Amino acid sequence: MLVAAVRRASDRERLLPVLTLLVCGLENVAANADCRSMNESTKPAFDVAVVGGGPAGLAAAIALSHAGARTALIARRVGYGDNRTTALLGGSVDLLRQLDIWPRCEADAAALRVMRLVDDTRRLIRAPEVRFSSAEIGFDAFGYNIENRSLMAAMEARAAEAGSLTRIDGEAEHVTPDEAAVTIRTSQGETLTAHVVVGADGRQSHCRKAAGIGITRRALDQAALTFNVAHSRPHKNVSTEFHTPHGPCVFVPLPGNRSSVVWVASPTEVTRLSALSDADLAEAAERQSHSILGRLQVGQGRNLFPLGIERPARFASNRIVLVGEAAHVLPPIGAQGLNLGLRDAADIADVVRDALACGEDPGASRTLARFETARRSDVLSRTFAIDMANRSLLSDFLPIQTARALGLHLISKVGPLRRLAMREGLSPSWRQRSYKETRFGSP
Repeated sequence: MLVAAVRRASDRERLLPVLTLLVCGLENVAANADCRSMNESTKPAFDVAVVGGGPAGLAAAIALSHAGARTALIARRVGYGDNRTTALLGGSVDLLRQLDIWPRCEADAAALRVMRLVDDTRRLIRAPEVRFSSAEIGFDAFGYNIENRSLMAAMEARAAEAGSLTRIDGEAEHVTPDEAAVTIRTSQGETLTAHVVVGADGRQSHCRKAAGIGITRRALDQAALTFNVAHSRPHKNVSTEFHTPHGPCVFVPLPGNRSSVVWVASPTEVTRLSALSDADLAEAAERQSHSILGRLQVGQGRNLFPLGIERPARFASNRIVLVGEAAHVLPPIGAQGLNLGLRDAADIADVVRDALACGEDPGASRTLARFETARRSDVLSRTFAIDMANRSLLSDFLPIQTARALGLHLISKVGPLRRLAMREGLSPSWRQRSYKETRFGSP
């Protein structure tokens, strides 16, 4: 009996640690379940919320959804009736094709195969005509010119098909960031949360204010008038930019015998041009174009807007990133405006996809620093280049005119320099390298 008792005691001693571990394990499972339940209840409903439904906002929402992020798009569905156009450069077309947007609107676009720069300043020192051909660098076209309403229709159709994209047909009235998420209250009274907000809400960005990001603005003594024309001669897919003492006047091909016109001049002159009848404006545009397109006929719709340069102190802060005109406003020179906005969209989609793949918070400071680095160098370099090109055109200072003429002469005559200028204009060689170094570290 004593032996049996000893054995029973020994068995209890051996079982005690096992029972203890089992009980502790069950307690841990229960605790973890409670923790998961709590995390799920407090977890933001979306990875990303995009505020604003213009081209940059729609592109960002589609790209983020395509990258696997749970995405909300907060924007009213409105008719896009004006006839403004956008010259989409090669990288932008590649992005739109990847997102299955481009096949829906390609038929409405005209290829830009040749770009001409014509010095029409009539100054003492004038630059030679410069002609850039996409074939010289092995491309079928530099890009495509398309009416914004066609592009927007294609984007809206694609957004409606995106599986992980939730459309909220309203406006974001209150955007409140905190350490863990951003809370948005809409005009319909809905409240939603997201790890990060993409502010694509234009020049007077509410998101930018919510992030506490300041803006630097500089008004230019210039304005732009945009309109479309039909012409009697074919454009042959050649975009021609006439440089005048007050700014450029650009004729950009559209499908058929049609072109869009962007006429930059002093505010007084642009106001005068805008007030002309269709016949008188057509005559003025034909005179400015030196009749290279034959007889012109002005189509319906004109847009007049003052020019300026705007840039934010930062591109990301407090779980909010800026894209499109919330992040940069430039003169319509060099077709950079929406092309920059589409690169904003591509970069935030890349950053969020990488963060989610690594199990990181897509709105964390470390994550948004990658977006900040990627966009800052791109936007600031383009802003500087456009500003300098515009200043050199407007300047009456003879040494500046000489330097400008010499620079264009070298580009015109030196093949390697011309090809370098074309490639860098389409896709800066440092852009992808800079972003990869930010993500993975310098070699």
